[in-house]
Amino acid sequence: MLHTHTHTHTHIYNLVRPTCDYRWQERHPSACLIHASVQQHVTWDWRVQVLRVNMAPNVKQGKSLQKRNALKEVKMYYEKIFTRQFVCSLLFDPSKMMFVACCLLLAEIVVNILVIQNVKYTEIDWVAYMQEVKGVLNGTFDYTLLKGDTGPLVYPAGFVYIYSALYYATDHGQNIRLAQYIFAVLYISLLCLVFRIYMKSKKVPPYVLVLTSCCSYRIHSIFVLRLFNDPVAMLLFYAAVNLFLDSKWSLASLLYSIAVSVKMNILLFAPPILLMYLTCLGLKGTLIQLTICASVQILLGIPFILTNPIAYIRGAFDFGRLFLYEWTVNWRFLPEDIFTNSYFHVCLLALHITLLLFFYSSASISLRSYSTLISIEKKVRRQLSDHTETVNMDTASQLFLLPLFTANFIGVTCSRSLHYQFYVWYFHSLPYLLWSTHFTSVSRLCILGIIELCWNTFPSTYLSSVTLHLCHIILLVGLARNRPSLKLK
Repeated sequence: MLHTHTHTHTHIYNLVRPTCDYRWQERHPSACLIHASVQQHVTWDWRVQVLRVNMAPNVKQGKSLQKRNALKEVKMYYEKIFTRQFVCSLLFDPSKMMFVACCLLLAEIVVNILVIQNVKYTEIDWVAYMQEVKGVLNGTFDYTLLKGDTGPLVYPAGFVYIYSALYYATDHGQNIRLAQYIFAVLYISLLCLVFRIYMKSKKVPPYVLVLTSCCSYRIHSIFVLRLFNDPVAMLLFYAAVNLFLDSKWSLASLLYSIAVSVKMNILLFAPPILLMYLTCLGLKGTLIQLTICASVQILLGIPFILTNPIAYIRGAFDFGRLFLYEWTVNWRFLPEDIFTNSYFHVCLLALHITLLLFFYSSASISLRSYSTLISIEKKVRRQLSDHTETVNMDTASQLFLLPLFTANFIGVTCSRSLHYQFYVWYFHSLPYLLWSTHFTSVSRLCILGIIELCWNTFPSTYLSSVTLHLCHIILLVGLARNRPSLKLK
């Protein structure tokens, strides 16, 4: 284009160029002016075009150079931050657990929204819950008269109040989608509490948090696709555990008792909590905490107790309630007549008590050590109150968490029946228990995976229920071999 453009102006110049001598210039001065103007224009135009040609590659080269420099800076930053050592620390260093937990919480928000929007809701107990609380809201406080499609009301008063609030919040239970999002919030809240427990204890590597959140279809289903009351009880329980770890005893006891009033399975944690009261607070402090727990149950149950106390106690705290064989996850390999036999239930209760007694000595050692360490921590903090130094003894929480989760696991193992929603009773504590054994990491992950597979088998089969028991037994043996009492010997 430059060549053509320049040639055009040169041609014009040639047309008006004087071909005569000096005399002709004197005769035609205007032509000379045109000649000079055209010559100057052609010269200037040629210089501009040459300048443009010379500058164009430099501009392009400058832009590409800037891009390369920017990419180099990003690459250097990436290589500096996301080194192999950094990635390994995110996976295996408990001190990096906060970053992993935040990422997982954000991921879980997205996962729950996707599940709610794309997976069909399955009705099991929600309608029955709404029917039961509707009877209470209509003025019926006699537990013998409170029923739903699945049978009589069998949960304590705390359940009634919480689901009454959900009844009004969801347009009398009709707005299922809103209820699902409410349970998604409960799920994220429970994960926050569980992650905080793991961060304080520093017992497991950060990658285990992935296993306690994103990897379980059944847990997501229990929360946002089934709307069971078990997650509500466990949320309150984990809130109480966090308060116990912060030595806020009275508030923790209050929340623990409210959790019991939602569902009785929370009582499986009671033995180590009672032992913790005695070792950390003494007899007087224990009586105060037990009074708080009992007062909560009485205050919540007053309307029902005043109406028909026997019906309320039998209905809300029925330890002999029979479970349906068709829903059992753990005893499918037994004939139904044995499953419903009262002698079988007594044998399971005896086994439960025996295992608790077996682990009593190790639990006592752990909790006494825990009590000593938190006392030392308080004294040191008082001494350092005027200094910039701080003391962190969060890992002492391991001495409390292990007996707590072990007692619950024993109760689950010896349960007369496990329904699918009961998985949430111990799911989030399974990694902690497995990492409290001497098993290899591969063995631990295999056990977690097999347990998850058993709970995802619907309906349960002979093989799935036997396999579940085998995993439970292996874990119990691992915990028994790694007891603190054996270490001291």
